[in-house]
Amino acid sequence: MKFDYIIIGAGSAGCVLANRLSENQKNKVAIFEAGNSSDIWKVKMPLALLYTMHDPKYNWKYYSEPEPYLNNRKLFCPRGKMIGGCSAHNGMVFVRGNRNDYERWEGFGLKSWSYEKNLPYFKKIESWSGGENQYRGSVGLLPVNQSKNNNPLFGAFLNASSEAGHKINPDMNGESQEGMGMFDTTIHNGERASVSRYYLNPAKKRKNLNIFSNSFVEKIIFDGKKAIGIEVKIKNEIKKFYAHKEVILSGGSINSPQLLMLSGIGNVNHLKEKGINVINNLKGVGENLQDHLETYIMQECKTPDTLYKYTKIIPKILAGIQWFLSKSGPCSQSYLEAGGFAKSSPDRKIPNIQFHFFPSFVINHGLVNPKSHGYQLHASPNHPKSRGSITLNSSNPYDYPKILFNYLKDEDDLRQTRECIHIARKILSQPSLSKHAGKEIGPGSDKNSDEELNEYIRSNAETAYHPCGTCKMGIDEMAVVDENLKVKGVQNLRVVDASVMPEIPSANLNAPTLMIAEKASDLILN
Repeated sequence: MKFDYIIIGAGSAGCVLANRLSENQKNKVAIFEAGNSSDIWKVKMPLALLYTMHDPKYNWKYYSEPEPYLNNRKLFCPRGKMIGGCSAHNGMVFVRGNRNDYERWEGFGLKSWSYEKNLPYFKKIESWSGGENQYRGSVGLLPVNQSKNNNPLFGAFLNASSEAGHKINPDMNGESQEGMGMFDTTIHNGERASVSRYYLNPAKKRKNLNIFSNSFVEKIIFDGKKAIGIEVKIKNEIKKFYAHKEVILSGGSINSPQLLMLSGIGNVNHLKEKGINVINNLKGVGENLQDHLETYIMQECKTPDTLYKYTKIIPKILAGIQWFLSKSGPCSQSYLEAGGFAKSSPDRKIPNIQFHFFPSFVINHGLVNPKSHGYQLHASPNHPKSRGSITLNSSNPYDYPKILFNYLKDEDDLRQTRECIHIARKILSQPSLSKHAGKEIGPGSDKNSDEELNEYIRSNAETAYHPCGTCKMGIDEMAVVDENLKVKGVQNLRVVDASVMPEIPSANLNAPTLMIAEKASDLILN
């Protein structure tokens, strides 16, 4: 079969592309997804996000290699394996990043990716509950809502933040990012507002759009250095599909570099070692891997205001019934809505730390129920200096790649993470939280020296689920795509997803990824 555009991956970026490229009925578009439909209650219910995160039917469930600076722990790295990708299993926090993030991108020689030039695309994404203004959009396809979660711990946290010297910011996606507040969320009418639901579903009825689920793309087909199609396994049969105009890779920061390498684009030495025929030597493929590393500051709670009650069978059932009947109650929220951005010292130009306040303990990515009431403050440096890589285990497309983040390889990342703990402790010790606060569980009030905090971080820090950068955009020798997102050295092939980010933004990655996809749609069509 032949199409004008073939999109590989129906995650956040792929769903946007499928919608925008098929708006013109003359464009014949196909999108391929290895996973299943995400039209299930486990995706729609906001509080059920951990169910799909741990279900191999809906998640790739990657693990890193032993991380040498985290006591050789293998860190869990979930990635959505379903229509909607990570937008169907993320925490639904919608954060664009700081203006300075995109000024830095511009400084890498990417003049068309400045904040001013990206802002129209951020506005284009959203229908924001606060209404249209200079910074926000109101007519986009995706509902983005100001959180209305009234859990008393959120109010206490924000008051405590103010007491600790942080300003309260009513819109961290507006003029200024700095401060604490309630995050915007992609929760609408008590349900997850996934990109598949609001971008892909409205386009399904178009006759020029073909959606293939449970379709594993094994290889990009080249004629010389021109991408002409893909090889796909569908129901245990290998099929070939061809693209008249472009093949667009939107597999995400792990799968996109993996497929490029399997198809012959990557470091020539690595490809030859795996017995792969080299199409183009691009040594940056799979390099520049970045992520936010979170440390949890954990506090006992003396009041029954946490999610602990919903670990008990009867309250859990009643909350579930309430959601199924009316899309309301505790299951209609993510409880990740409170947090913000802070500077670790007054001399910093921009905030270098992000916080998420959560009214429960999270143990082993939610696999283990807490044994008591508690809350925790997640803290992570915004711009880690450490870099990792994605490499192939073999030429078999079904072998998971090797993922090595190299978290904390750079000593400054460890120093900033200690600063995260100090600032978090100051917030959590304020009067507004005193009636709730029991003893500090992690690191523990007796852990104060640099050495003790270092050990706590190395033993307990976890991913914030924000991998990016592995097919970076740029003009240097390690760049994989140019500023139009075209893969260097070949024709008719682009990468459009979080892997093209040259540097990780100060944000959860869903909003920046959607911006990239909206912008890419214009680049492709114009």
